[in-house]
Amino acid sequence: MKIGLIGDYDATVTAHRAIPVAISLATRNLAQSFSIQWIHSEDLTSLLLEELAGVWCVPASPYHDMEKVLHAIHFARIANIPFLGTCGGYQHAALEFARNELGFVNAGNSEVDPHCEMPLVSALACKLVEVSDRIFFASDSKIADIYQTLSASEEYRCSYGVNRDYLSIFEGSAMRFTGFDANGDPRVLEIADHRFFVGTAFQPERAALKDCSHPIVESFLDAVVSSQQT
Repeated sequence: MKIGLIGDYDATVTAHRAIPVAISLATRNLAQSFSIQWIHSEDLTSLLLEELAGVWCVPASPYHDMEKVLHAIHFARIANIPFLGTCGGYQHAALEFARNELGFVNAGNSEVDPHCEMPLVSALACKLVEVSDRIFFASDSKIADIYQTLSASEEYRCSYGVNRDYLSIFEGSAMRFTGFDANGDPRVLEIADHRFFVGTAFQPERAALKDCSHPIVESFLDAVVSSQQT
């Protein structure tokens, strides 16, 4: 089963070094093996996406080709392919849904276009670079089920995030924001009626660098296995 790692690989990025280790650690209790394929944003094609059993949109944005990354996320969402987006992947999952499902075609990323009309992804008031912070989960959410608790402390490396001023556009839609920091800023999104569609502003893959398997990665891979059995 092939997991596509969507983004622009850079060996100097901590999360990029951690992700293969995180996948390896999470497979310890699974009677399955996985292969991973790093796919540079400029190289994304529909043919490559069709070969994937799971899609992980990785940190370190802005991507070289943001539109192709948004297409990959759209493909995983519509085709019901298990999807995990961490950091930049989380931001772009929200952006793809706002544009293609909710019709906000002017939704943009101010890191890419500082003058965009609707900065759904914008600079954080307080940068979260190499820091840990506590996230609080909605009790009726998938993320709470994954953690089996209503809060957790996680590691970040981001300066941009989903702008809380636009959260109202998601109300009543399939995409929910189900994790928030103490100030009420969004940190987790999910789609409940998807096999697995979760995005996190934090980087759960970093747990692997402490030789710890992370429940989000385990749940993602469980969903990949289940999807291949149905």
